[in-house]
Amino acid sequence: MKLAKRLQSLMLGLAVTAAAMPAWAEPAATAAGDYTAKTGGTGGPMVHQLNLQAPATKIAENIYDLHTMMMVIIMVIFVAVFGVMFYSIFKHRKSVGHKAATFHESTAVEIAWTVVPFLIVIGMALPATKTVVAMKDTSNADITIKATGMQWKWGYDYLKGEGEGISFISNLSTPRAQVGNPGEEFTGKRNENYLMEVDNEVVVPVGKKVRIVTTANDVIHAWMIPAFGVKQDAIPGFVRDTWFKAEYTGTFRGNCAELCGKEHAFMPIVVKVVTAEEYTAWVNGKKKEMAALADDPNKTWTIDELKTKGEKVYTANCAVCHQANGKGVPGAFAPLDGSEVVNGPKAEQINVLLHGKKSGKYPSEMPAWKQLSDTDIAAVITYTRNNWSNKPAENIVQPAEVVAARAK
Repeated sequence: MKLAKRLQSLMLGLAVTAAAMPAWAEPAATAAGDYTAKTGGTGGPMVHQLNLQAPATKIAENIYDLHTMMMVIIMVIFVAVFGVMFYSIFKHRKSVGHKAATFHESTAVEIAWTVVPFLIVIGMALPATKTVVAMKDTSNADITIKATGMQWKWGYDYLKGEGEGISFISNLSTPRAQVGNPGEEFTGKRNENYLMEVDNEVVVPVGKKVRIVTTANDVIHAWMIPAFGVKQDAIPGFVRDTWFKAEYTGTFRGNCAELCGKEHAFMPIVVKVVTAEEYTAWVNGKKKEMAALADDPNKTWTIDELKTKGEKVYTANCAVCHQANGKGVPGAFAPLDGSEVVNGPKAEQINVLLHGKKSGKYPSEMPAWKQLSDTDIAAVITYTRNNWSNKPAENIVQPAEVVAARAK
């Protein structure tokens, strides 16, 4: 590992200057020089980065060591082979009087160039196999979290361990003004964590084994945090798992690592590693927050209350596909403005949000949104039915109606 640290220090010294580094990259640069330092960091990519991200787990350390070892072996083989080749060409050239030798096979050479590569491959395979086996060992986890990929956000459910019962949706929090729209330049000033920030971070305690169970509700996604040495596909209809155990506190960033559609670049992953005391405080606060947001489904809301709440739900979950103006994307996503479903019986629209729909008219299937609360579903349906040019006869949906539809 000393060789790895010296190699990376040299590379960083050649490529990175202090003036070129943004503030959020500085802690990561410190860890890159000595990843055992118990300092916080953002775990994101660095300016002019030429190597793997600074590891924050033992698995990531092992991957880093393997990467460095393989590079050294490859470099030695490269120098040896080409060195002998160029030496032979230069010293035995025709211009200095050398003549081509005439000989046939050499048993010793045949054995040597068979045995030596075999030993090299075995020497590389043994530590690699040990690391791969360790990566797949998700047993005895302290905390289990389910990560559900969806176009284009992540849903998290804390299944076991401290925090069990917590669930939330994690959306990109970078303002759309910083991103821009197709054919339009961005107008906002891009911040330091552009496209790598979310409204709800995954919070875990330091030094605890965290199992991540991955799945998806539409297309294939992938949950990846480079600093943890973790990348696991999230496949609809399948359950996969991986794990990590952070060695120090900090904020670590990653992305969906599968091409999952036009907004693929807009579903980052942010994990915040905190102390045990801070984690307990977060769990208590999050549960109180969830309790406060759990509206009584028997409450009767006014249409204005539902429209106000529905606009927020629509902006966070629906606008990316159906657009803020409800026009959708021609050939890709259905418009809601003037939609037969939105202007028809409300029971059909409730059913679509609860169970999804594949009409065949568009390549992308409308996913189910069961993870939204009954109030959120009622609010967003009411919002769409009273917005743009829509004027349905049944223009309001109460949470109790969604509860009844779930029970069917």
